[in-house]
Amino acid sequence: MTQEPQATGFSVKPVLTGEKTVLRPFTAADADTMAEIIDDPEVRRFTGDSPSDLTLESLRAWYGSRSAQPDRLDLAVTDRATGELVGEVVLHEWSPAHRSCTFRTLVGPAGRGRGIGTEAMRLIVGHGFERLGLHRVALDLFSHNHRARHVYEKVGFVEEGVVRQSVLRDGQWYDETLMSVLAPEWAEHRGRPNGDATPPRAR
Repeated sequence: MTQEPQATGFSVKPVLTGEKTVLRPFTAADADTMAEIIDDPEVRRFTGDSPSDLTLESLRAWYGSRSAQPDRLDLAVTDRATGELVGEVVLHEWSPAHRSCTFRTLVGPAGRGRGIGTEAMRLIVGHGFERLGLHRVALDLFSHNHRARHVYEKVGFVEEGVVRQSVLRDGQWYDETLMSVLAPEWAEHRGRPNGDATPPRAR
């Protein structure tokens, strides 16, 4: 049974452990690695341009303050085998009244192609539904980001619509695709809508 989200729900920063990854709270010391990940060409291509005033000092302040945020959950994605930081997963734009929030992620080169990002998504979205009592988790992505869409669909996100030519980059217009997953859907498939083997719960 899912519980009603509490005011402190996003204040608690859990450690979520899967077979391939451990999600943990951020610290200021993670800023150097995250700066490299944010500057990765593929990350920049599909997440938009970084703010012009983004500096290592501002990143240290940002990641150092994530554990103090009561209305969002930012977790570092690490390789369970090595402890290496490879990206982040975030639940934000929380609406307690509507039991909804927005999901976003970015994974650097060291975390790609091994199922780490997929497992990280299942862990944090599952936490949102099963521990925080969320009803809806939504996301948006550039419509040409086919690899990300494949992963989102694999975890159970469903397309809601397309915002046409909403982003102008390098002289070209891009569409955005809106997707979401609902608590009743998650309760049925727990992040594996295609009938994969039942995943282990976060430990």
